[in-house]
Amino acid sequence: MRICMVFEGSYPYVHGGVSTWAHQYITELKEHEFVIWAIGAKKEEQGQFVYELPDNVLEIHEVFLDDLDMPNIKDGGSSDLTDAELETLKKLVACERPDWSLLFDLFQSKRLTPVTFLESDVFLQLLKQMSVEKYAFVPLSDVFHTMRSILLPLLCLISKDVPDADVYHTIATGYGGVLATLGAHQYHKPVLLTEHGIYTREREEEIIRSDWFTPSMKNQWIAFFYMLSDAVYSKADRITSLFSKARQIQIDIGCAPDKCQVISNGIDFETFSNIPLKKPDGWVDIGAVIRMAPIKDVETLLYSFYELSFQLPKVRLHIMGGIDNQEYADQCFALAQKMNLDNLIFTGRVDIRAYMEKLDFTVLTSISEGQPLSVLESMAAARPCVTTDVGACRELLEGRKDDDLGLAGYCVPPTDRRGLTEAMKKMCLQADLRNQMGQTARKRIAKNYQYHQMIEQYRQLYKESIETWQE
Repeated sequence: MRICMVFEGSYPYVHGGVSTWAHQYITELKEHEFVIWAIGAKKEEQGQFVYELPDNVLEIHEVFLDDLDMPNIKDGGSSDLTDAELETLKKLVACERPDWSLLFDLFQSKRLTPVTFLESDVFLQLLKQMSVEKYAFVPLSDVFHTMRSILLPLLCLISKDVPDADVYHTIATGYGGVLATLGAHQYHKPVLLTEHGIYTREREEEIIRSDWFTPSMKNQWIAFFYMLSDAVYSKADRITSLFSKARQIQIDIGCAPDKCQVISNGIDFETFSNIPLKKPDGWVDIGAVIRMAPIKDVETLLYSFYELSFQLPKVRLHIMGGIDNQEYADQCFALAQKMNLDNLIFTGRVDIRAYMEKLDFTVLTSISEGQPLSVLESMAAARPCVTTDVGACRELLEGRKDDDLGLAGYCVPPTDRRGLTEAMKKMCLQADLRNQMGQTARKRIAKNYQYHQMIEQYRQLYKESIETWQE
């Protein structure tokens, strides 16, 4: 089977949970051929892969959100548009569920090109109409520049050539979901969606928190990302999530329940479960396997550990991970230096399996997560965790409804410095309870989160999708 996997802002350009999952996943499914359709932010990243692609990756197609170059395309016109096409362009501009099949045909056939449409009288009239209906008190110039910024990258993406495959599998909604839907439309093949986090909700949180969006147009940006999610939610043959709460969110947003299923992440249990426990040396060593990025909220971790260090004399924190955002990393390094913490170690990227022997427990302070591999690996190694209550973390630490194993750590609200400090303090002071939680953690991973379980579920998903499509 020839599988086109669509990635946005992750594999193969950066390290991280989704990229690690993707590389292991493709490598494991040796019986299939893969085509990678990778969306990057900037064209200057082209070819700058941090992974050596597995042998069963036959092609990689790179597209970039800042690439406005549309070679071999003659300017299209907008004077011969049908009523149905005009109506779906109106919905596109308003971010209100357009007919994606019509849009794909318009821009793939080159009857319309992105720049020509955005410079046309049709676009201007649609924009004016939307302004009257939704933004009567917002300057038209703000609406124009916002909508051009919103639509231009999307329209350029759906005008690109489409790789041929037997099935299109996207690892997020957003732009990736639209491209997978485009591929399925062009070649009349099934489309699958696997969400590691709920992309739409993550973008919504970022927009609300951000100060660079025009305040009066934030709702339009949010509506845009919900529109993108609807493209693949409505067309996907099967939709998977990593945990039950995420599945329910997908349904709440608009997925048909009978399409949705949970396939949890899995890890190499044998490798991590055989890591020996740390030998007591008078210190409590805390590990944080996190990239230096705002979404990981390293600053909250630093403030909480600073307070913990005043309360307990012999604790160490090891922050393990690469730099995803240099500006944010520099802020964290400066903050740590100001705190003068000689018991804080920034290791950079390390071999987590080897480093785990130095740790008593781990901590994760993310603002948003799916089902973090770092927590699964820590639990398999019998290291309990302190995490923020995001994604699947509570389910991992407390168990599913049918799980009576007990606690494997503590959950605290995101950005809660005091709560995080207290949870880490309890873990530090109670060695026997910490070890008991670690054993519970290992049992839970053995039961529900082994790698071979995950792979077999995806193999079956591909098989069923192709068989259903062929019927």
